[in-house]
Amino acid sequence: MLGRPEYRKTLVFCGLIGIPVALIAFWFLVALQELERLIWTDWPRDLGWKQAPWWWGFPLLLVSGVVVGLVVARLPGRGGHIPAGGLHSGGVTKDALPGVVIAALFSLPLGAVLGPEAPLIALGGSLALLFASLARAPQTETSTALLGAAGSAAAISALFGSPLVGAVLLMEVAGVGGPQLFAVMLPALLSSGIGDLVFTGFGRWTGLKTGSLDIGLPKAPLVDAGDVLWALLMAPAIALLIHWVFVGGRYAAGFVSSWTVRNTTLCALGAAGCIALYTVATGRSPSEVALSGQDTLARLAEDPHAWSAGALVAVLAFKALAYALCLGSLRGGPIFPALFLGGAAGALLAPLPGFGLVPAMAAGMAASVTSAMRLPVSSVVLVVLLLGNVDTVAVVVLAAVVSFVVTQLLPQGPRIPAFSERPAGRARRRESSRP
Repeated sequence: MLGRPEYRKTLVFCGLIGIPVALIAFWFLVALQELERLIWTDWPRDLGWKQAPWWWGFPLLLVSGVVVGLVVARLPGRGGHIPAGGLHSGGVTKDALPGVVIAALFSLPLGAVLGPEAPLIALGGSLALLFASLARAPQTETSTALLGAAGSAAAISALFGSPLVGAVLLMEVAGVGGPQLFAVMLPALLSSGIGDLVFTGFGRWTGLKTGSLDIGLPKAPLVDAGDVLWALLMAPAIALLIHWVFVGGRYAAGFVSSWTVRNTTLCALGAAGCIALYTVATGRSPSEVALSGQDTLARLAEDPHAWSAGALVAVLAFKALAYALCLGSLRGGPIFPALFLGGAAGALLAPLPGFGLVPAMAAGMAASVTSAMRLPVSSVVLVVLLLGNVDTVAVVVLAAVVSFVVTQLLPQGPRIPAFSERPAGRARRRESSRP
């Protein structure tokens, strides 16, 4: 393939397009972060509150529900893919780009329990196709697919800070290799995890060492038999939780599809109700249930003792319910809320005898994000790079594989309609015909 001139030209063009796409993705993420800080931290303090009051999410998510509902009903592309359907690498054209950006800007900073990864994938792919069109580059079916994937990978790498995550994630999302990919990769992933356990465990028992790629990074407490046992027990439970959250999201998507603007708004207000109940019940900040959970997860990892067991149970319950409502109604990605729920579950279960905080959170995040994305290899790579802790790799792999198998065996719930099943024009006529 490298010998074909058209492929080499496309490869060079993909590299060039990666520069503006990554820059735009960077500033898009900066805008989302600054808006989030302004709305949930600065404004409440400017108004004299220590933290946002319990009712803060209601007006914000009311606006979010109305605007996103109008985008879904009236603009091409419906603001991007429905998050309850998981991540997608295709299906969004350059005509859908305005709707994707508007829906993301009125979902994520206003309190939607979703992450920015799905809008970034759509943004990167759409921008790549737009730049190719402006440059009048020849576009074939193959080159269009390559450009879209390259743009999405450049954008998603800006989020995770690693080209490896972007490449592996897009490989699995796009289904390169077809169904054979999982058939080959899952046994390899499982055997590599068990092999790592055998080598590290046997090396500790005997005191002998073999050659390795260890370059002297700081060590966390070594994983022991208790960590492995508890991880294998908690992974199915977390997989069940996240799976049924997504089933709830699919039911919410079906509810929204009948009366788009009204029902999107009702789901958004339901999420605001979850945020308010958590704040009243615990006295903690409503932003811990609202938003993606990325910043809250970092604070939880730094000081887990600042959270009581009751607060962890409450945030798991209310954030999971708000997550399900947002998955079916608003626009964003499923990864970061799943990571937070898995990390919170790990922190809650870490006091179990023989269980450590680091392996507990690692296993929890691996199980939750695998159940959410159904992409075991990407989930392992993401969690390992996120933690920066090579000693928990085996626990991460085992939790991800168990979670993937459990999730695949469970009933999948209602089907989400494809984009082509209800075009924007039809939705627009339906909305305008109502009193």
